[in-house]
Amino acid sequence: MADRSKIKRISRAASTSQVTNNVPPMFGGSQPDARVASDGEPVSFVEGSILRIAMNNFLTYELAVVNPGANLNMIVGANGTGKSSIVCAICLGLAGKTALLGRGDKIGLFVKRGCSRGSIEIELYKNGGKVVINREISTENLSQWTLNGKSCSQKVVEEEVKALQIQVSNLCQFLPQEKVGEFAKMSRIELLEATEKSVGPPEMYTYHCELKNFRGRERELENTVNEKAAFLERAKQKNESNKLDMNRYYEKKRHLDMIELLEKKKPWVEFEAVRKEHESVKTDREEVKKRLSSLKQTHGPMLKKIQLINNQLEPIEAQIKTKTIDIKEAARKCKAKRDQLDRKQKEIDDIKQALNLKHTEKVDEEKRIANTKTIIDDLQKELATVGEQPDVAPRIDTINVELRGHQEERARLDGEKSDIRRERDNMVAESRMFTRRLNDMNNMMKAKEDKLKVRHKDTFTAIQWLRQNRQLFSGNVHEPMLLVLNVKDPHFAKYVETHIAFNDLRGFLFEKRADMEAFMKEVRDKLKLKVNSILAPAVSCANKQPSRPIESLKRFGFYSYLREMFDAPTDVVSYLCHQYNIHDVPVGTAQTKAMINKVIEEPYLKLIYTAEERYVVKKSVYSNHVSTSNSQLRPSKFLTISVDAEEKGQVEQQIQNCERKIKDLDERLAGLQQNFSTLEGRDNELRKEKKGLLEQKGKKRQLEQKIATKLDSLRQIEKNRVDLKKLEEDTKTKISAVNAQKVAIMVEVMAQIKLRASLSMLKVHLTLQTLGLTAEKTHLEGSCKDRQVELRTLEDAFTRLGTQKNQLHERCTGLMRSARTICNMEPAGAVPVPAELKVAFSKLPDTMEELDALLNEERSRAEGFTGIRENVVEEYNRREVEIQNLEKELGDQSEALNTYRMNISEAKERWLNPLRTLIGQINARFGGFFRSMQCVGEVDLHSEKEEEYDKYGIRIRVKFHNSTELHELTAHHQSGGERSVSTMLYLMALQELNRCPFRVVDEINQGMDPINERRVFDIVVRTACKETTSQYFFITPKLLQDLQYAEEMTVLCIHNGPHMLSPGEWDEKAFLRRIARRKNRTKPE
Repeated sequence: MADRSKIKRISRAASTSQVTNNVPPMFGGSQPDARVASDGEPVSFVEGSILRIAMNNFLTYELAVVNPGANLNMIVGANGTGKSSIVCAICLGLAGKTALLGRGDKIGLFVKRGCSRGSIEIELYKNGGKVVINREISTENLSQWTLNGKSCSQKVVEEEVKALQIQVSNLCQFLPQEKVGEFAKMSRIELLEATEKSVGPPEMYTYHCELKNFRGRERELENTVNEKAAFLERAKQKNESNKLDMNRYYEKKRHLDMIELLEKKKPWVEFEAVRKEHESVKTDREEVKKRLSSLKQTHGPMLKKIQLINNQLEPIEAQIKTKTIDIKEAARKCKAKRDQLDRKQKEIDDIKQALNLKHTEKVDEEKRIANTKTIIDDLQKELATVGEQPDVAPRIDTINVELRGHQEERARLDGEKSDIRRERDNMVAESRMFTRRLNDMNNMMKAKEDKLKVRHKDTFTAIQWLRQNRQLFSGNVHEPMLLVLNVKDPHFAKYVETHIAFNDLRGFLFEKRADMEAFMKEVRDKLKLKVNSILAPAVSCANKQPSRPIESLKRFGFYSYLREMFDAPTDVVSYLCHQYNIHDVPVGTAQTKAMINKVIEEPYLKLIYTAEERYVVKKSVYSNHVSTSNSQLRPSKFLTISVDAEEKGQVEQQIQNCERKIKDLDERLAGLQQNFSTLEGRDNELRKEKKGLLEQKGKKRQLEQKIATKLDSLRQIEKNRVDLKKLEEDTKTKISAVNAQKVAIMVEVMAQIKLRASLSMLKVHLTLQTLGLTAEKTHLEGSCKDRQVELRTLEDAFTRLGTQKNQLHERCTGLMRSARTICNMEPAGAVPVPAELKVAFSKLPDTMEELDALLNEERSRAEGFTGIRENVVEEYNRREVEIQNLEKELGDQSEALNTYRMNISEAKERWLNPLRTLIGQINARFGGFFRSMQCVGEVDLHSEKEEEYDKYGIRIRVKFHNSTELHELTAHHQSGGERSVSTMLYLMALQELNRCPFRVVDEINQGMDPINERRVFDIVVRTACKETTSQYFFITPKLLQDLQYAEEMTVLCIHNGPHMLSPGEWDEKAFLRRIARRKNRTKPE
């Protein structure tokens, strides 16, 4: 227990810091600007500290005033009394956003239930005076602000709050209950900015922002300088290339001038050549004209003699044509008679072939008769050797009887086998049906695992590791609830997912703590996976009963508790009942929503669900006032896919039963098949014996039948014998008749041959006569043709030369005109060629070949200068000017960049050196706090690149166990209690460095174990009660016993209820006198 002096200090502090429900109107009187401590010394407040907080119709308060102390303010009270309401009042009264509190997004939700308006008034300490901020709120989500009694806008209040260094949006200064977990989720960059704003000099965060902006401007300048330098280099390279082009341009121009001169001389040379050719053609034409006249006089007599021969040849050629037709007709008739002779010869060959076939048939017939007689003799001999046989009929009858018995037994076995096969087929079909059902269930489980893999891959990897290493654990280890929870209706999934935190849904649940520690060591420390682990309660809570049966709540629309909405392993249900009270959370319908005002008045209902909303009901243990908060249900993302574990087990059992029955039926079927095979073997033996007996009995009868058949066949063959002599005589008669016909045809053939011979002789005589006349005609035509060709040649030459002469004359005229035009002379004038041209022409070749060769050479050289623009000289000069301007601009901008870098370096020194000093101070205090708790903690400034000022951040690393290493503080690696301790100690490390006027921390000690809570409390008291620190609000619902307190502390005990005294009835002095009398009475005599 604390000593008596400490207890006295606490009671006095509580009396001076009044928190009541009913006080006079808060605007009725003024409050003091300074306080007096217990020793009579005045209390010094930091500028911006809170002197007074007044609340009217705000959350749980109807009317309340809080007067905090200048140092550590310990606000203590039971749950529901209104501790967090004070935190909300500080935030909202200082122009903070509702989102910072995590309770509701609308300001109207903070008005006391049953009231339409409420207000908050906060009095702040300021050198030379005070600042009073009043905010009036309404259920219509409207706010009215006054500053020092004057109406103003929210913007004015925000500026005043900022001027006092108050930052309610900074988690390093203002940490409400709902945001405690978010501190560990802050990134390094966010933590650095929050720390700068909270404890750094006012200009530190400004310098940091300026550096980030400077760095962006520096990049822009660097890019500009680089682009200018690159552009200047390209311009220089381009102009160097243009210089070469310019030289090539002048060289090309010289070649073009030479081409122009050659083009001027070429027409004059061509004119002279054409003029000479014209004179030559004129002389040749006169000579051809004389030869043509002489040849025409000797060509006429030859043409008359050729015509006479043609008149003699025409009748002879007509006779030859007639004789040729007659010869062809005689040859055709001769060929037709020869074809008739060939057909008659073939007819004779067919008759002879038919006779030969009959001879062959006769030979075959004799052979068949001999063979048949031999077979008959052999059969008769065998029949004679067959003696008398014994009677085998009785034995055959016995065998038949036994075979019929076996047939009946086989029929019975077949029927029994068919029944068993039918039953087996039914079992196989049933097994397949259950297997398909089991596969469907496994596929649904696979879909849930796939969703988990996408949402949290580390958890999925840990599941795979657990399935492979389950033998390492002695107790039950359950996979994450996302996989093992199976809602009975997909509609229920949204309630379960909303009620259970996602970190628990993806957590592994262990029956034994040793298994949990071993698992986390393997998975978290070795595999570096971010996973959650949960320990089941030592005493099972799975069978906990609800405080009220669900039937008593059905009148409000409730139809089930959460526990009845899903199936899960017993350990999982036990944990959820223990942690989330699922056995006592009812779920209702739209009717519940309609009756919500009556529902929240019911006792024992702290958390309920309607069809689409979640309601949390808080009741003050003192005043029974009810405060509620509601939120919309989130759609389910995981649990809509559900597999009934009990049904899955039943399906697996059914599959095993089917497989066992199929195995029994297979064994029975094998036994029947063995009996069936035995019967078939015996039947084969009996049939073989019966066949031998039947063969022995019917052998004599078979022999007799064979002999009779062969005799009939022999008689038939002898009856149908062929008569060869008659056939030979008929054949000779047919051949003689055909030969007579051949002789008559041959006579006709000889007559046609003689006729063709006489016609051929006449044709020969006529042909010889024609040949003589044709030879003479050919000779004359040859001589005439030669003269005709020569005559035609001369005529063509005369015409061609005339045409050529005219063309050359025209060309001479045109070339003269063209040459004078090219030389800029009058086309039809008589002015001679200028003297300068004659001089230039004299230096050039005088023949077209040489001119063309030189011209082609000059053109080739000129064409070699490709890609040269006409404006290359102008462009070269223009770019020279541009290069000079660019060099000047680049020099100016490079100088500006160097100056900017020097400024950045100076700004960096102004920011980074104080920041490193500040982080060092924080690290020293943070590490000292951890060492006092036998743990290790470090704070350092982290940056990947020194120039990337927007990537700087603060890294917090902690170690709570000797067996582990330092790990960065994150939202996943440490436990909830470890995160709370780390957060609290970091804030305390900032406390002595703090430039903010106050700090608020709400219920951060709830997740700590008693040892750490006591250590942290001692650190808080030592640090927050120093004279150099600012105001500190520490809110908690409970405190451990025997804690050490300081004189500088102010304990604010929150009492809330219907029997509280009003301030007018409260007499502090009388209360102290009464306490003193009690102490005197208790003193020993």
